[in-house]
Amino acid sequence: MQDGTVERMPRQDDAIRNLTMVVYILQIVNLFGVPGAIVGVIINYVKRDEARDTLWDSHFSWQIRTFWWALLGAAISYPLIILFGLGFLTGALVWCWYVYRIVRGFLAFNDGKPLPR
Repeated sequence: MQDGTVERMPRQDDAIRNLTMVVYILQIVNLFGVPGAIVGVIINYVKRDEARDTLWDSHFSWQIRTFWWALLGAAISYPLIILFGLGFLTGALVWCWYVYRIVRGFLAFNDGKPLPR
């Protein structure tokens, strides 16, 4: 460039990093009743091969596990609401766990650290 700055070409790792952030945002949006986590997990599965052997691979796995375990928790909690009212408690616990997973994942993302497998 003429002004002495060097134009940096985007790398594949940058694109995966951005998608990782988008999925965390979709999971947060999901907390407010918008089904963003479904779109997020689809992104995770479609782009998973591109994330392999990068720092963001552990985040993809974390996000996928968060989605499926939260879905299972919700699937168990909703019938319990109808049957015993106990589902309100289990649903609240699942919700708190889901928030924890999003916060922990996003903090690790922000620090550029991998997550446990």
